[in-house]
Amino acid sequence: MARTRRTPPASNQRKREEQSYTDLAREPDFAELKRRYRRFAIPATVAFLVWYVTYVVCNNWARGFMDTRVVGHVNVALVFGLLQFLSTFVIAYLYSRYADRHLDPLSTRLRQRYEKETGR
Repeated sequence: MARTRRTPPASNQRKREEQSYTDLAREPDFAELKRRYRRFAIPATVAFLVWYVTYVVCNNWARGFMDTRVVGHVNVALVFGLLQFLSTFVIAYLYSRYADRHLDPLSTRLRQRYEKETGR
């Protein structure tokens, strides 16, 4: 008696999900979502890296400038260091606002379409 292998239902579900995701990734809305994300992420990353490298360069090669006292025992190096933390929070806040306005509406539509197609 010959046995036939049947594909388990979970495997069929996974294949359907993979195909749905592949189809969704080809949609113009998906390309637009990636474009919008990059529109924020790349400039923000470049700006932060330039700011960080400036801090490191100044700390290594502009010691006189970094040792300049601002108020009491607070010098430029300490202010720059604290601004590194502040800039991280500012970027996170700006990204959150940007995502709420430009990314979330589009990604919600795409997610709903994916869930509808896969039965999730």
